[in-house]
Amino acid sequence: MSVELPLWRAISYFRMLALGYAIVRYSNAYLGFLHPVSGWIYLGALTLWTLATTRAFANPLRCTWAVLGTDLAMTVTGVVMSGIIDSPERIRAGALTLPTIWACGTVLGFACKGGWKAAAFAATLIGIANIGGHGGITPDNLHNIVLLLMAGCAIGYVIELARASEAVLTRALQVEAATRERERLSRDIHDGVLQVLAMVQRRGGEDLADLGRLAGEQERALRALMTGGPLPARATGANARQDLRPLLTVHADERITVSAPGTEVLLPGQVAGELAAAVGAAVDNVRKHAGPQARAWILVEDEPEAVTVSIRDDGPGFPAGRLGEAERAGRLGVSQSIRGRLVDLGGSAELYAVPGEGVEVELRVPRKGN
Repeated sequence: MSVELPLWRAISYFRMLALGYAIVRYSNAYLGFLHPVSGWIYLGALTLWTLATTRAFANPLRCTWAVLGTDLAMTVTGVVMSGIIDSPERIRAGALTLPTIWACGTVLGFACKGGWKAAAFAATLIGIANIGGHGGITPDNLHNIVLLLMAGCAIGYVIELARASEAVLTRALQVEAATRERERLSRDIHDGVLQVLAMVQRRGGEDLADLGRLAGEQERALRALMTGGPLPARATGANARQDLRPLLTVHADERITVSAPGTEVLLPGQVAGELAAAVGAAVDNVRKHAGPQARAWILVEDEPEAVTVSIRDDGPGFPAGRLGEAERAGRLGVSQSIRGRLVDLGGSAELYAVPGEGVEVELRVPRKGN
């Protein structure tokens, strides 16, 4: 309805202005009518109807086919009535009908409601009433009928195009939202698989109950991703503020140092969780690729405009182009688990690597909107 609403409001305003025009025209010419009182009665009824339906014509949900049908009946009645109460001399001279340009509002209403075919129907019916009840086939009548048909069909066609475009846009937004959600799920699966593998390595032959539970969760998520089934719901309380520091200090050990402000670094729960998951993915990359002797440093900077987390290691680094090769090979840890998360949060993820000088990942989340 967003595309149509301005046009409906314009039609509502037009009907009010056209009513005023019809009343002024009749007040200047009613003495030449055979039955002037009848004309005033009709214009009084037209005024009441226009005022009563102003809100309906301003909103497509209120403007039903019953309202439009009554509106068309008012127009046709006024056109036919003009041929009865006006003098033959005035009619032959090309006198206007009682509703005058108010009839355009009816045709435009049909156009906005039902497209160009509905507009053509309304304009044709008014044209038949004009020919049969007010002057017959004359150049003026034909001119008015052609104008009504052209205006109504043009507006109706534009409305149909607008509705089709809006439907395509809505579908595209739905597909984009579904794609983004599935990318989020694929990142969670990626991180979950790494978690399961890390647990296997650490626990060896110990009790594997937790490992079985995690493996089951990853299986269900993976099936949902592959079959297009219902995706797991996000955790509740996503808008609650959460301190980022405890989510990052879990990575601290003899090889990894975490430096954070002494005060809380508050972010919405969902944002803090996604940022912490991206940091976790970066830390996993350090453990896997930087070597057993490499050290890493996590630095949290809480600024008024943004929260920045840097992960730097002293490993061997890697040459330019390595990330592109990994992505083409289907290894999406950096592109999805790190960059994908930050893009979804409206932030950025920058990666700097030089062979022999380690890797630095800088994650930045703006506070505006978060």
